[in-house]
Amino acid sequence: MTNSFTCTTTEGHAGPFAIPTDLLIGGQWVAAVSGKRIDILDPATETVLTSVADASPAEGIAAVDAASAAARAWAATPPRKRADILLACFHAMMAEQEWLAQLITLENGKALADARGEVAHAAEFFRWYAEEAVRINGELSVSPGGANRIMVQYQPIGIALLITPWNFPAAMATRKIAPALAAGCTCILKPAEETPLTALAVAEIMRRAGVPAGVVNVINTSDPGPVCGDILHDPRVRKLSFTGSTEVGRILLRQAADQVISSSMELGGNAPFLVLDDADLDEAIEGALVAKMRNAGEACTAANRFYVQRGIHDAFVAKLVDHMSAMKMGPGLEGATQCGAMINRAAIDKIEHLVADAVSRGAEIKLGGRAPAGAGFFYPPSVLANVQPGSEILSTEVFGPVAAVIPFDDPQEAVSLANATEYGLAAYVYTNDLKRGLQMAEQIEAGMVAINRGLVSDAAAPFGGVKQSGLGREGSHHGLLEYCEAKYIAVSW
Repeated sequence: MTNSFTCTTTEGHAGPFAIPTDLLIGGQWVAAVSGKRIDILDPATETVLTSVADASPAEGIAAVDAASAAARAWAATPPRKRADILLACFHAMMAEQEWLAQLITLENGKALADARGEVAHAAEFFRWYAEEAVRINGELSVSPGGANRIMVQYQPIGIALLITPWNFPAAMATRKIAPALAAGCTCILKPAEETPLTALAVAEIMRRAGVPAGVVNVINTSDPGPVCGDILHDPRVRKLSFTGSTEVGRILLRQAADQVISSSMELGGNAPFLVLDDADLDEAIEGALVAKMRNAGEACTAANRFYVQRGIHDAFVAKLVDHMSAMKMGPGLEGATQCGAMINRAAIDKIEHLVADAVSRGAEIKLGGRAPAGAGFFYPPSVLANVQPGSEILSTEVFGPVAAVIPFDDPQEAVSLANATEYGLAAYVYTNDLKRGLQMAEQIEAGMVAINRGLVSDAAAPFGGVKQSGLGREGSHHGLLEYCEAKYIAVSW
């Protein structure tokens, strides 16, 4: 191991191992041939934590070589053995929950409580897919004409390129790696350049837990276009799974088309949060805080547009302001922090632009609305009321702790407003009329709808969107089948 980073907890304890900061190729940590490195910043202080190896396209292909060399043996590994390895990864990760949480907070900026929740959620994908690995069941039926039997087997799709974002550096990695390995695929993980340390730590945990060399490879790069482009044009690569912006997703889909690569896309969101007059106000506020402020709003499922029926609107705004004003903003490693730092300066600039645009069109700042001076990429919990149609914040994912509230009169009007976007990832509905809530859920154009809940993510549930929020599903048995090919065998006996 050439280069490493030692993560020391707030209690002064060093982690169980020094985190490798090079490239994981074929089970070995190797430095980039160019010698180039990528600086990793602490968003709370803007200081450099360490640096990681910066891969070139040639090293991307070397990772494909390693995945290819390991592919046949891993596909032939009995499902129970693959399951045992994944379960070992779950236990190893949970044994290091506090250390990993502090590492996530250090490079991502999120509040420590959010990071702890992420580690538990991330590890759960290993456990869930350990259980699913032994349940890749085929099918057998008689053809309608009676001429033959129809036998269907599910086989691993092949080498997978997994590209993950910075906002959930552990969970987005395991949500892709775990089903790929359960299905019998080998993979190359390309983490976000802002937060690679968590992915590298998880990869080292997996290596130590028994994942064979070459089954999981990790490459960091500051120039993902050429690196990922070359990987996607290698005919040995048969799967692409990407989580990130819709704009980048479109580019990757065009590249994947050249080799007709199966693609799963979890793209942008702009989640509506609908509150009807008959909703329990306290429950709606509690759900709003979870849906909006989890990860300080830096989540694709975050509620951005709060459509509140007029009869309860003023009371909702007042309570939302009261609760969000009590949230402590500050460095994520301070235990009382509930709203940590944003990822970088560009994130702050985007939020400030969207807020300024909304105010220029008539919105009222009820709370926050201005980034504080000083070091660190911070933006306070903010509430905008009377946000007007045409405001950019209603059509653009804010990815920050800003709640835009809009009144409505009729539930059908609310559904129309919720659907007035190119995105369709998540949505939230609060009402005490379950029948009406379910009817609205069916009408809302989203891949996931939560009724009287502020959280939708679950390893056992299919996660994904419609329209320009993506293709395919992650999590659940659906997520496993994304890494399988159905082979039909016609048999007569």
